[in-house]
Amino acid sequence: MHDTTYQITTLTPQQPTPNPGLLPTEIPPGVQMVTLPGGTRTLAYTAQQAPPAPPVPVAQPIPTWAKTTALLTPTIGGGIAAAGIGLSYAAPGLIAMTDALWAAVALIAAAAIGVPMLLRIGRTTTAGRGSTHITQNITASGMFGKATGTINHR
Repeated sequence: MHDTTYQITTLTPQQPTPNPGLLPTEIPPGVQMVTLPGGTRTLAYTAQQAPPAPPVPVAQPIPTWAKTTALLTPTIGGGIAAAGIGLSYAAPGLIAMTDALWAAVALIAAAAIGVPMLLRIGRTTTAGRGSTHITQNITASGMFGKATGTINHR
């Protein structure tokens, strides 16, 4: 009979070098040596990994101090405007009050200078005549008694 046994040999596939005359420095950017599913090695463009997407900005809540400032701004502006209007209406009265205050200051200054001068003048005119002395004697008897007195001029 026949012998039906076969000897199985495995051959390693020859790995062809693509473009054997191409140096590694001559390979253009983006081209790499890849191995295909069939075992063949070849040059191919590879997919570039996309850079990571920038993070999506998340809406930040508005700080409390900013809300407070934004709410107070019209109030403060309105108050300043009201004060300006009030001062414009009060200006004539304020001018009259300042005039009266300056008059009072002038009166006080005149009194501070004039009163001592009048007192000096009064002393010098009465010094030549002499001075009057008055003596009083008052007597009373008991807690609720009638008081009597005498006045002596010298």
